[in-house]
Amino acid sequence: MNAPIFRLFALFAVMFAVLVGFSSRWAVFGAQRLRENNNNSRVVLEEQQIKRGVIRAADGTVLAGSTSLSGKRYTRRYPTGKLFAQAVGFDSVQFGRSGLEKQYNDALTGRKEELSRVLDSIISKDRVGDNLQTTLDPKAQQVAFDALEGHKGAVVALDVKTGAVRVLAGTPSFDPADPGKKGTTTFNNATQGLYPPGSTFKTVTATAAIDSGKYQPDSKVSGKNGKVISGTVLNNFGGENFGDITLTDALTHSVNTVWAEVGVKLGRKTMQEYMDRFGFGQKPPMDYPRDQMSTSGPNRKGTILPMSSSRVDVGRTAIGQGLLLVTPLQMATVAQTIGNGGMRMEPRLVEKVIDPDGRTVETPLPKEAERVMSEESAAKLTTMMKSVVREGSGTAAALEGVEVAGKTGTAEINIAQGINDLWFIGFAGKDAVAVVIDHEKGQGGTVAAPIAKRVLQALGQ
Repeated sequence: MNAPIFRLFALFAVMFAVLVGFSSRWAVFGAQRLRENNNNSRVVLEEQQIKRGVIRAADGTVLAGSTSLSGKRYTRRYPTGKLFAQAVGFDSVQFGRSGLEKQYNDALTGRKEELSRVLDSIISKDRVGDNLQTTLDPKAQQVAFDALEGHKGAVVALDVKTGAVRVLAGTPSFDPADPGKKGTTTFNNATQGLYPPGSTFKTVTATAAIDSGKYQPDSKVSGKNGKVISGTVLNNFGGENFGDITLTDALTHSVNTVWAEVGVKLGRKTMQEYMDRFGFGQKPPMDYPRDQMSTSGPNRKGTILPMSSSRVDVGRTAIGQGLLLVTPLQMATVAQTIGNGGMRMEPRLVEKVIDPDGRTVETPLPKEAERVMSEESAAKLTTMMKSVVREGSGTAAALEGVEVAGKTGTAEINIAQGINDLWFIGFAGKDAVAVVIDHEKGQGGTVAAPIAKRVLQALGQ
């Protein structure tokens, strides 16, 4: 072969190799990213031709299904409308996906390895997605949703032992069949909403105090009104003045000056340690889109600050004030952890994945996230929280036949107008619950606690 022909042959060989390499890069390494791109019209068209799997509640109630259209296309239908919209989310050609529709898209579309897809296309096998059975309880969800009507807020209920999400409700909600409707928000207050927790956070401070060994439930601290904390006077709710009282009484009557002093004496390092154990400062490890979950902690203009920051007032953080902002999911996890003997569980929404032939292909097992405190410490905290419901600010959450352990919270938003964020967290039997009502008059014990009671009753407590 003469030199010019050889050079021409070599040039064509190099160009062919580059073409093969470029194609392989997209076919092999970039295929997943290309398929997940919402702007890929081929993917959008292809997925319209897939019969997505059904999403069901724990009792089998259909939460999302598919309806056939002309031209072998399908569209999504949501029989329960707004009721489960925050958890289930939506699947839309125009607006993309959210919630479980997004998190479990691969399963719901029957996505397989490339070779399996090619074989299915050769034998003209229609692609059908797997089905999801969730942990959600329709009865309790309806009770929570009805209780939230006319309010802006959220309710989260978790199985104490497993972390299974029994209720995930937030208002305002939306129609998942029309997520782009004018005036609609798809923001999930249960997982994304950030609120000052008020006195519910005293359960975290109490955990740090008792589990660290620095205090006991019968340890006494002055409940004097008007204490100077971090250079500024701090008052008790309603200006109440107490003498030396036990930590149990201080939690029962929600004495700010006691818990602020305890937080200061525990110090920033200890408070940070126990906040970390509870999951503050990180996205919740839940089977839900990460971009639809917020991080709880001292928050300055969207940035989570460590307790070591000079901007963080440790005393006011210890009573749920200052820069501290939390999600209802995070506070439900606090209650779940104490109720589970100190073991924090990963919250989960899906009980199992079932293929179109009815075979269970995946059963997510309960996962322990972290031991936050000893069982002995958890038992002490439980006794203290039962006192809150038995004789303190949480009596409106009390149930007949079963003791409720809980803590109320009234986070002041506008003192002059009496506007607060109203909280209750607690647990009874196998269920833990967190309730928040945003920017309203009243107190956590009179507004949020009765809602928690109704939800716990619906869950069988």
